[in-house]
Amino acid sequence: MIAMIRLVLCLLAMVAASPLWAHELRPSVVELRETQQGEYVLDWKVTLAVGSAGMLAERLEPVVPANCTIQGEPSQRMQSAALIGRASLTCDGGLAGQPFGLSELLGKSDAIARFIPMDLPVQSFRLTADEPSATIQAVPSAFSVLFDYFVIGAEHIIFGWDHLLFVIALVLLVRNPWPVVKAATAFTIAHSITLVATILGYSGLPGRPVEALIALSIVFLAVEVALVLRDPERQTLTRTYPWAVAFAFGLVHGFGFAGALADIGLPQTQLATALFAFNVGVEAGQLLVVGLTLVVLAGLARASQAAQIGALKATTYVIGATGSFWLIERLIG
Repeated sequence: MIAMIRLVLCLLAMVAASPLWAHELRPSVVELRETQQGEYVLDWKVTLAVGSAGMLAERLEPVVPANCTIQGEPSQRMQSAALIGRASLTCDGGLAGQPFGLSELLGKSDAIARFIPMDLPVQSFRLTADEPSATIQAVPSAFSVLFDYFVIGAEHIIFGWDHLLFVIALVLLVRNPWPVVKAATAFTIAHSITLVATILGYSGLPGRPVEALIALSIVFLAVEVALVLRDPERQTLTRTYPWAVAFAFGLVHGFGFAGALADIGLPQTQLATALFAFNVGVEAGQLLVVGLTLVVLAGLARASQAAQIGALKATTYVIGATGSFWLIERLIG
């Protein structure tokens, strides 16, 4: 069990040493759009890891349907840690059963692919490193949108380090399974409200203040955990009203999710399905993180009192230090 605790602490330390991972996962996007009869534009935006830009730019090539011809040379440029490209296509006949996408996705990254014909429903696909291209369907499947955006929602929690640390800190503070689940659900409901309102254009906040407030929410919970570790009987605001605090900060985190979805894009013809699947995926990811954290805490309870306190303090300080670093970086960066 101590080995598992050390592993968790090492992972948290990696987070603290990797500020570029602070924001939630933002999948790459590939879009094949019909501009007029027989004419298409293939656009792609590939999120890049540090140091991989040149290597990827040299290797990456667009995958186009067999009955399409690329007009001229595809263009590519670097912008905000992403490789952005475009190719103009002329196609002879229908594209059902034909592939489109990229020659590869670097590492284990994912991508959302969309086929947008002029007079037919939009088709959405999820690309992976193993399958970096998709096959256009004769009849689009609504299930593909449901599945793809569910996965994106779950990944935003599991790999979105700032949201992940918030959930872990919440569990460390509340501890009891049922109150934790209720607080996590309140967090989901809250961020769903601001996410949907922002996507539909009813609200919105600038990105930098939102990112700073998300970091502040992590620092706030870490401070409360530290106070409780010093005095186990202390009733902090979050221990007294866990669902209310989670709901309040969830409203802020929702603006962050909206920013990520704006980068990814949403299928306008299946907007409700995509938003529903994304939020369900976020809730599933949260419950998985909650469950794993509770399992670690249950195992830690078997250790000595000194070992328990030491492990919890170290974890809390790593979370607090990471949140503080992000807060300063986002305020002055």
